[in-house]
Amino acid sequence: MGSFVPAAPDGPALLTDGIPKLAAPALVWFRDDRRMADNPALRAAIAAKVPVLCFFILDDGSPGLRPLGGAARWWLHGSLEKLAESLAGIGGELLLFEGPAEQWVSRIAAETGATAIYWNRRYGEGEIGIDSALKERLGADGVTVESFNGSLLHEPWEIKNQSGTPFRVFTPYSRTAMARPVPAPLPAPRTIPGGAWPADLRKASVSLSALRLEPGKPNWAKGLAETWTRGEAAARGRLGDFLDEHLAGYADKRERPGIDGSSRLSPYLRHGEISPRQVWHAVSAAMAENPSRATDGRKFLTELTWRDFCYQILYHQPDLATRSYSARFDAMPWSQGKSGLEPWQQGLTGYPIVDAGMRQLWQTGWMHNRIRMVVGSFLSKHLLIDWRDGEAWFWDTLVDADPANNAFNWQWVAGSGPDSAPFHRIFNPVTQGEKFDTDGAYVRRFVPELARLPDRFLHKPWDAPETQRADAGVGLGKTYPRPVVDHAAARARALDAFRIARGPVESGSDTAA
Repeated sequence: MGSFVPAAPDGPALLTDGIPKLAAPALVWFRDDRRMADNPALRAAIAAKVPVLCFFILDDGSPGLRPLGGAARWWLHGSLEKLAESLAGIGGELLLFEGPAEQWVSRIAAETGATAIYWNRRYGEGEIGIDSALKERLGADGVTVESFNGSLLHEPWEIKNQSGTPFRVFTPYSRTAMARPVPAPLPAPRTIPGGAWPADLRKASVSLSALRLEPGKPNWAKGLAETWTRGEAAARGRLGDFLDEHLAGYADKRERPGIDGSSRLSPYLRHGEISPRQVWHAVSAAMAENPSRATDGRKFLTELTWRDFCYQILYHQPDLATRSYSARFDAMPWSQGKSGLEPWQQGLTGYPIVDAGMRQLWQTGWMHNRIRMVVGSFLSKHLLIDWRDGEAWFWDTLVDADPANNAFNWQWVAGSGPDSAPFHRIFNPVTQGEKFDTDGAYVRRFVPELARLPDRFLHKPWDAPETQRADAGVGLGKTYPRPVVDHAAARARALDAFRIARGPVESGSDTAA
């Protein structure tokens, strides 16, 4: 394996000499925490001053677990590769296993003779069920089990309103959460006291390639590889670039899809290659050093807090990806034909800003946040297709497909979730394009067949005079599709459906959207 130079720790080395080679080992079960720095489970295992054995389990089949989508699996391959290199660089080793986690963890604990196992907590119902069962089983066998918060600023049960119940509205949640101190991130270890794996377990482990995480032929992930570098070092680099180049002006630039104005840290946070605590303190330090960045920094920290809020909602509604938070949406008369789903997935709706977003997603595994809202509104309101179909597509195609954020954000834009955008707020895709992609840089990049149209008509090519379309090489219905639905008609249909589901609509219009 290649060498790895870890981040310089800001504390003393965690390893002391003289650890008996035959001492019972401590186990570290890596999950969505594939990093060395600010990894409390890894830190605790090393602090035990016994040999440390590290492993990862790919569990796609246990009841209650949702298998990763294709883009997240692609990311996982590189993430595990970099994690293994990092561990090897300081004396550790990562073994990979595939199959039911409960069975593997029990077997690993028994065959290694481990007296302790450490992991960082997960918050999905299926994961909690597995972890709870293992804690009970291993504890009965005399194995100490310790779990930690390694992926959130604050855990889902920590932030409550004055009545002692979880917040359902983000603004008061964020006020409370952002007033709480965030623990400082832990330093990366300088060395790990690696232990010896039993021969039978080593033989039962699998190679990274055997997990079949990356596509074969055709290699649909080529664009992802050209866009992203996976791993902890890349995450630190991206954070540094964001602080140096993009934090100033973030509050405004984050809304412009045609420029690199967002942090693009979401996949690194989702896969645990950087922790939210690391990000929080780095941004806070940048704000303290340069007070002119306070507004932009606070806006970014609010976005980081939104991530925690999504996890609180998921924790209290485990079926967030499959059931509308608002039961009244069970009566929503979604379109049964779904004829618009495939054009939407392929970026062929005839609305340039929507198509640019869907093509960016397919090509890079990521989509700008503003455009996520636009394409989500278009699917659930213009096309009247169930938000769950969109959530499932994003789950499969996003490198940052997160079980809490993905589901909650889809419910937010559809109007079925807590504290959601009201259903009658229907984004006008032309207005959105003209407002946030004013110079057309975003559309021209991802919808190149429209690149030669003047800015005036770029977001509504059907309004361009036929001679101008001809000069630009645009043939509606030939080189670029006509709109799959008329905006005004689709809006009226959506509001009719909304009345069926929820009764009379409040007064409002989409003109500001």
